[in-house]
Amino acid sequence: MKILFSPSETKIVGGNDISFDKNSFIFPILFEKRMEIVKQYNDFILNASKDELIKLFGTKKEDVIAQYSQDLFKTPTMKVIQRYDGVAFDYLEYSKLKEDEKFYIDENVLIFSNLFGVLKAGDLGLPDYKLKQNETFNNLKIEKFYNDNFSKVLDEYLKDEDIIDLRAGFYEKFYKIEKPYTTMKFIKDGKVISHWAKAYRGIILKLIAQNSIKTIDELMNMQVENLRIEEIKKQKIKTEIVYSII
Repeated sequence: MKILFSPSETKIVGGNDISFDKNSFIFPILFEKRMEIVKQYNDFILNASKDELIKLFGTKKEDVIAQYSQDLFKTPTMKVIQRYDGVAFDYLEYSKLKEDEKFYIDENVLIFSNLFGVLKAGDLGLPDYKLKQNETFNNLKIEKFYNDNFSKVLDEYLKDEDIIDLRAGFYEKFYKIEKPYTTMKFIKDGKVISHWAKAYRGIILKLIAQNSIKTIDELMNMQVENLRIEEIKKQKIKTEIVYSII
């Protein structure tokens, strides 16, 4: 079982005084390819104008701009799952999980960074970076770059796994799943919700880890408080579980 997950724009600051190298992330054979994007980002932030940084970071706050316009290769690093903050990660409550539950997350969750590409939750060495969703630099199509260069190795990595795709729509562009997979939708009073969708993705991921879910059948039998399966839609290789918030 592998779970595909979105990152968050907000992050936990700080970390270890260690930079990253090819052993820091999943797929070390593609480290140099990954660095093609990261190095261009780093060069850009070190030389960009204030207006360019405001656009890239999505903020006008002077302290934030100063914090994130530093050399990325000299920035403290942290385990991927511990770096990200935000609604889904708040509800996941990774720090409160038991050690075996943390290990499940570390090994089975793939997070799709809009700068570093696909990362394993347990990867070590992720610096604190800022890149507003849908923004880019040097006219790069970052999602296309990662889709073009990482899809083959991801296909191989996932070929024998059940897949749960909990990514937001934007991050689906970084990798298109080519085998049967399961996704989820959350509705309340007949309407699709967004904020609570993030929360329930975190809640469900926590429950998956706590129950050590290994198959889609086990997932279907997992009880989630305040959620009821309303419908199961199947279209080609995609199975969508529609949950109603009660």
